Amino acid sequence: MKNYLKLLNFEVNRFFKLYLTLIGLIIVSQFIGAVVVSKGYMNDVDQVRYKKQLSMSQYTEDYGLFSFDQFVGSEWFLLPIFFSIAVLMIYVFFIWYRDWFGKNTFIYRLLMLPTERITIYFSKLTTIMLLVLGLVALQIVLISIEIQIVNSIIPTDLQSHFSIYDFDSLDMCNWLYPNTLTEFILIYGVGLIFVAVLFTAILIERSYGLKGIFIAIVYGMLSFGVFIAPLLVNRLLNGYFYTLEVFLMELVISIIVLVSAIWIANYLLKYKIRV
Repeated sequence: MKNYLKLLNFEVNRFFKLYLTLIGLIIVSQFIGAVVVSKGYMNDVDQVRYKKQLSMSQYTEDYGLFSFDQFVGSEWFLLPIFFSIAVLMIYVFFIWYRDWFGKNTFIYRLLMLPTERITIYFSKLTTIMLLVLGLVALQIVLISIEIQIVNSIIPTDLQSHFSIYDFDSLDMCNWLYPNTLTEFILIYGVGLIFVAVLFTAILIERSYGLKGIFIAIVYGMLSFGVFIAPLLVNRLLNGYFYTLEVFLMELVISIIVLVSAIWIANYLLKYKIRV
């Protein structure tokens, strides 16, 4: 456990500067966006009311109220999130390949540490999940601040009030911020399995060279096929199984896929990757 925590701390520190950059990008973009979208809306309201000589109540009756969804759907809110997701997706590969192709082939120093090699795998896997969950937690905090920014610019009689307690009403955020433990397990469990399979595919490629690329692709497709098998079977049988039965089958299959990915990775690290 001590070696695992040391490796985890090491991996997090390696990405920390870039991670702070992503956090800064999200904060700056969304705070500026909250102001720009709100002031843009107010400018449009003033122009329409002046042109058509409408009272505030007449305007809201004809054009409706401002919704916080208008900000959430803007590029100010979405682009930094999508950019951060893209960076983390790239880092899933970079976290391994940097050790092989970086200065002094650092992977060999890691593999020679006096600890089980699978600990390296777990530390990298945990790092990715911590980075993802960290950005998710940050966004929850930012949303509450952005609501206050919007509320301070747009008068109460022009907006449909939105609080952090209404957060689940945002369509694009439903899958990022699950409301129940079951949804959390489903969404982030799938993410964990996805990263674990990718990690194992990378180790397959590193273990077998050029032919390893083909084997890794086959492994990834096979894992995906096994993972969605219960859903496909239920669809082919025209919904023969109950939702709970499909969920339980998917849960068992997910555990099998995850455990097999870890077992294969452990085998490769022990017997196929030499120092």
